[in-house]
Amino acid sequence: MTEMRARIAALAQQRSDLADPRDAASLLDLLRTLYQVGREDLPLGRLFEGHVDAAQIVSRYGTAAQRAWLVDAVAHGAVLGMWNADLPGEPMRLVDGRLNGGKSFASGAGVISHVLVTIDRPGGRQLLLLDLATTPPVIDRSIWRVVGMQRSETHLVRWSDVPVADDALVGAPGDYVREPWFSGGALRFASVQAGGIARLVDGTRDHLVAMGRADDPHQAGRLARLYALAEAATAAVRAAAENWFTDADARLPRVAAARAAVYAAGGEALILVQEAIGVQSLFLDHPLAATITDLSMYLRQPGPDAQRMQVGAAVAAGILRVAL
Repeated sequence: MTEMRARIAALAQQRSDLADPRDAASLLDLLRTLYQVGREDLPLGRLFEGHVDAAQIVSRYGTAAQRAWLVDAVAHGAVLGMWNADLPGEPMRLVDGRLNGGKSFASGAGVISHVLVTIDRPGGRQLLLLDLATTPPVIDRSIWRVVGMQRSETHLVRWSDVPVADDALVGAPGDYVREPWFSGGALRFASVQAGGIARLVDGTRDHLVAMGRADDPHQAGRLARLYALAEAATAAVRAAAENWFTDADARLPRVAAARAAVYAAGGEALILVQEAIGVQSLFLDHPLAATITDLSMYLRQPGPDAQRMQVGAAVAAGILRVAL
């Protein structure tokens, strides 16, 4: 077992419930855990969030036998992931019990032990649970030459004529994209990203204090702004979580608002940190160098403009209202 898998497994075993949170308190508890993990290590947070996502999906759509397997497997160190992005020109197909095709952006390839993948079937996308020890893909590591999030091990994967049992199917076609879970799940990775922003605040403070520069008025102003940005990101995530169970109409617009707030806060925070620390922040051995590049990469989730459009439409419709 790799060190990264062991760390994710340990985090997973600390969670008493693998299923969807049942109330605001349990949702906030989960998001705070993800936030703290992101504050510690963004690649770890990315893979742990993928494990949480997959475990919730199996709990939500799986059979009684699959749910029982999940509890036992996680207790014994299993680490799950979710791979949905199709490999262009090589879509996943399961025909006569044989699996062919590939996935791109497969985070945790070579790290996780089990994965949920989506395959094309009549009626919609079908979820398939694979044990990567018995149905291993070919991993292509050639494309993941990136400045940040290298340790997320996000690669191309392919299966060729691999036998898969019928009991690997999870749920019905179309379940994976059912709302509010599909879009609402973005609140998990927004929490990890917000934790990364908090780490920027922590690291910048530590650097300026150690260098005797924290009382410079310009640096104090940067610290104040960084704090405000981190607070704005966490407040948006918290508001979405607190209202998830009480306001169904605003549920997904609030998640979109949280994504937009974290995206904006993270972008500005990255600029301020590099202004505050200067060229030292880009030295490989600086404590914040990895966080700067990891967060820069991780923030680039798809569709930021679409999130802002959704928020704007909800404001125009009176679904989202400012309140204290």
